[in-house]
Amino acid sequence: MTKIAIVGAGSFGVAIAKLFSSYAGCSVALWSAVESEIEAINRENGAVACLPGVVLNLEKVKVTANIEVLQYADILILAVASKYLRSVAKTILDYIKKDVILVSAAKGLEYGSFKRMSEVVFDETKSCNIVVLSGPSHAEEIANLTPSTAVVSSLNVNLAEKIQNIFNSSIFRIYVNEDVVGVEIGGALKNIIALAVGICDGLGLGDNTKAALMTRGLFEIEKFGMAMGAKRRTFAGLAGLGDLIATCISRHSRNKKAGFLIGTGVKVLDALKKVNMTVEGYFATQIAYQFCKAKNLDLPIIENIYKILYEGNSIKSSIEVLMNRLPKHEC
Repeated sequence: MTKIAIVGAGSFGVAIAKLFSSYAGCSVALWSAVESEIEAINRENGAVACLPGVVLNLEKVKVTANIEVLQYADILILAVASKYLRSVAKTILDYIKKDVILVSAAKGLEYGSFKRMSEVVFDETKSCNIVVLSGPSHAEEIANLTPSTAVVSSLNVNLAEKIQNIFNSSIFRIYVNEDVVGVEIGGALKNIIALAVGICDGLGLGDNTKAALMTRGLFEIEKFGMAMGAKRRTFAGLAGLGDLIATCISRHSRNKKAGFLIGTGVKVLDALKKVNMTVEGYFATQIAYQFCKAKNLDLPIIENIYKILYEGNSIKSSIEVLMNRLPKHEC
């Protein structure tokens, strides 16, 4: 029996708990340091506020605020927002087995250090058993057992393949990609482009504009990733193009929702509050912009989204800047 513990009772943590509770040969525990989240799920007999209509089978998923449950896990999935990952990794360190496999599902970069999430986990745990999980996998669809795909990546390919074999099923198909850097950068930066696409929808702009943003946005993600040591081909796969498409077109995308509100004239911070969930693209934009400045990278979409979000630039002026850049070859 493979013992899986999930850290974080947000939408993705709950969705993964629901998914793996349907697997034969797995026991599942869901832990959160936010006791109110755990109390609400247990009080409502498995119903989850952040995923309306989704109900956890409490006979198959142990939902608890007792951190000691983590010590039994063979696989620990870290399903928390990127800005909390370091503190969570510190918190759980004394309660996990030395040989536990740590699966990072967080998508983002750390403010100030520009570190990827697997690097943050390593900093705090010094574990060599770290695997990254990424790809087009909205929690709402995972929780409803909609056929989905994802990518796992690790510096230890054998470890990634082990997780692939455990996680793979007829409703959750897993691929291995050995480019850890590319997989994590694709997952972090697609949220920025989804914000831009949402803004376009809020303004009532057309499909031509959105297609341009997604295509040129993917080019910027590639350029950023390669500056960090990623492989170009990764961005044509599930962790790059796949995740970008899902986040830019889905009605479930919180980044797109935030962008839409901003595009209709809602102030940035008010838009974030209205979404009422972590909008990773807001934080990723600031970090990516700072990295571009430090490395002298010319990524105009990211730069202009930063100026809209953090400097109060008008959307109209940002569009004019992008459209009036000097003519150039596509690649």
